[in-house]
Amino acid sequence: YGETSERELRNLVLEITEDNEGDWSLIVFDKPRDVDGTALLSYAHILDPDDQWMYLPAVKRVKRISSVNKSGPFMGSEFAFEDFSSQEVGKYSYNWLRDEACGDRMCHVTERTPLYEHSGYTRQIAWTDTTDYQPRTIEYYDRKDQLLKTLTMTDYRLYEDKHWRAHDLFMENHQTGKNTRLVWSDFVFQAGLTESDFTTNALKRAR
Repeated sequence: YGETSERELRNLVLEITEDNEGDWSLIVFDKPRDVDGTALLSYAHILDPDDQWMYLPAVKRVKRISSVNKSGPFMGSEFAFEDFSSQEVGKYSYNWLRDEACGDRMCHVTERTPLYEHSGYTRQIAWTDTTDYQPRTIEYYDRKDQLLKTLTMTDYRLYEDKHWRAHDLFMENHQTGKNTRLVWSDFVFQAGLTESDFTTNALKRAR
């Protein structure tokens, strides 16, 4: 069945309401021990390159992720650094393709093209259900416009009667045959986070 590895992580997000700015996020790995404390800090922007830093506890060093390397694999997974950046609406141009059935629902099928520089993708095709506007499937096409990956999002749950969140994200790489499943156990809103929780100093003490 091939090799498998399992990791446990937390993802903190701060909503930023300023124009031309996206949300801030901090991903922290807790298990296994060899990655405990490894953390990724992201400041999303609409068209300017996102700012990303990674803390590696083994060398006690914060490393800035180059904007030209965002398409590389994140922590050996099939998700790229780019995939963990906030998916702001203004980052893409959109083209409606069709409506069609997706499972037991109807979906809008749209093509979105990154407007920001150094994306690893020429385009993405997204299936979004027409009832609750939940993203169901996204196909990612590489720089040669070949199908690279497919992300499938399932197990949606409703929080605070207004926030739908997928608990199961399955990323399949069609070119390598590998896949990564990301399973969220819970989501907490209005958690009292502030900008001081999203600094490079906070990155070092995230564990």
